[in-house]
Amino acid sequence: MYETYYGLKEKPFAITPDPRYLFLSKTHQEALAHLLYGLRCRVGFIAITGEVGSGKTTILRSFCAQLDETGYRLALIFNPCLTPIGLLQSINTEFGLPGRRRSLVGLIRELNDFLLEENRAGRTPVLIIDEAQSLSANVLEQIRLLSNLETERDKLIQIVLVGQPELAELLSRPNLRQLNQRIVVRCRLEPLDGPATGAYIQHRLRVAGRADGTLFTPAALKEVYRHSRGLPRLINIMCDWAMLASYADNHGQVGTRDVRQAARDVFGGDAVTWRLLGGSHGSLGQLARWLRALRRAPFLKR
Repeated sequence: MYETYYGLKEKPFAITPDPRYLFLSKTHQEALAHLLYGLRCRVGFIAITGEVGSGKTTILRSFCAQLDETGYRLALIFNPCLTPIGLLQSINTEFGLPGRRRSLVGLIRELNDFLLEENRAGRTPVLIIDEAQSLSANVLEQIRLLSNLETERDKLIQIVLVGQPELAELLSRPNLRQLNQRIVVRCRLEPLDGPATGAYIQHRLRVAGRADGTLFTPAALKEVYRHSRGLPRLINIMCDWAMLASYADNHGQVGTRDVRQAARDVFGGDAVTWRLLGGSHGSLGQLARWLRALRRAPFLKR
């Protein structure tokens, strides 16, 4: 509702992934480089970890976009809460195989035949498992066994495990040491620093139609970083609510007061939690600001 007021074509801080808003900071570029290096060197296993909201999905989307369909086959698993058989069925289905066999032996044979065929065709199958910190030890052991599918020269499948920092703790357990030793490439995705946070915000505003770099005051940008700790998802949520607060109070710029109010609304406040505007957490004060902004919205004016 504040887009027209601030000269924007659309909301710049939606938390849904949109490739037009892709912003690769130094830490994101390093993680992407690790992924591409591991894949091109056919290392077998790659692990990427990062806090919730640190941009792991952004990295995965950028990584997948760089895989030429003529040279790679991609399987994405987003629901890791599976049994070993369920996981193999999902993997085979993602690769376009029937995946209907009921036994591990049958599923592995089906997958191995496919991998050998792809190898002969000069294509590399890539398996990406997101939220891998939720995998059970039995499923992780099954994933390790998949790396045994190989020729004399190459691994037949490249496996990327992506998860929260708990994934590293899980892999360090003694019963998973065989898998842990096979992970050749590892990278931890770090939050943005202060300058990168400011650049991230200005980038999203430019894409949304505001290129002058003046909507957020310099002090407000620093305040966003202080409260969000450089996590892109929190940056988006805070900036959205700060702009709403600024709009509701008829401010021409988003200042530190607006950001601090957004921080109180997002991270604490009244005991009542409201689910508004895409499910964001808020308070009664936040609701009041949202209603004030709603009254100012052009579509309600007659």
